[in-house]
Amino acid sequence: MLGAFLCFIASVSWGAMFPVASHAFNYIDPFYFTIFRYLAVTVILVVLLLWKEGKQAFRFQKKFLSLWFYGTMAFAVYNLLIFWGEDLLGEPGVMVASIMESLMPMISIVIVWLLSRNRPHGVTLFFVFTAFIGVSLVITKGDFGLFLSSTSDIIPSLYIFIAVVGWVIYTMGGSTFRENGWSALRYSTLSCLLGTITAVIVVFFVTLSGYVTVPTMETIQIVSPHLAFMIIFPGLIALLGWNIGVGILSPLNALLFINFVPVTTLVISFAQGSQLTSYDYIGTAFIIFSLILNNLFTRMRQNNVTPRVIRKRLQEVLTLLQNHS
Repeated sequence: MLGAFLCFIASVSWGAMFPVASHAFNYIDPFYFTIFRYLAVTVILVVLLLWKEGKQAFRFQKKFLSLWFYGTMAFAVYNLLIFWGEDLLGEPGVMVASIMESLMPMISIVIVWLLSRNRPHGVTLFFVFTAFIGVSLVITKGDFGLFLSSTSDIIPSLYIFIAVVGWVIYTMGGSTFRENGWSALRYSTLSCLLGTITAVIVVFFVTLSGYVTVPTMETIQIVSPHLAFMIIFPGLIALLGWNIGVGILSPLNALLFINFVPVTTLVISFAQGSQLTSYDYIGTAFIIFSLILNNLFTRMRQNNVTPRVIRKRLQEVLTLLQNHS
């Protein structure tokens, strides 16, 4: 129950962060919004790790480059690009970012395939393809020709896709650290610390280029409620809750909770009066069903349940019912 609760809260928080961020972008750019958010999260995590595990937990143990790489993937590549892409797309970017995030399990399957050269089962590949169809419906709104001819939509969507790949890499990296005895808090804290430093450096140079400017205190006060939510829920609770929940439930069970990301975004966007199309609903349904069916198929393979076994069991049930009647 604890693992399920933590994964549920994390997924709902991630689904809610895109509508909240979209509203904040009316006042502040996504670059400084991300920096302010994760500077606060980093400070909180450092204090928690120091209190929980002591000074020795801050030793990198010859894993500095790995931590820096994974932290950069999550807290620089993911956070900067996904919100930048969402902001460039405008209102449709809320659903695009949420849908892309829900695609993470399918992206991880493709990445493992490329790295291990071990081709997934044909059924799994079919579900991956179905999920990508769902994403394409949400992004293009059913008009593929217009989307392909509009670079103003393609480039931001590409930013969001790269961002999601970055978070998948970060999540996969966390499993290797857990195998070496690192706690979820330690991995989260040190990777967040190094990744946020990278993000600060990137934003510094972006500011020097003149693309963004340092926000005023008035602007910070306006978006302070948005920042408070993003720091506490999608930032701190979701980050730790997900890593702990995955350890309790196993990745296979935890991945089912990713379905709550686009559902939460749909509900909040609808409540805010956003113009959602039928393609948003259909595309979301495609992804949810693909995730659920692939999860069930994976369980069947792990338990050596073949279609022949399923048919045999169904026949046994029908026979029992007939005898009983």
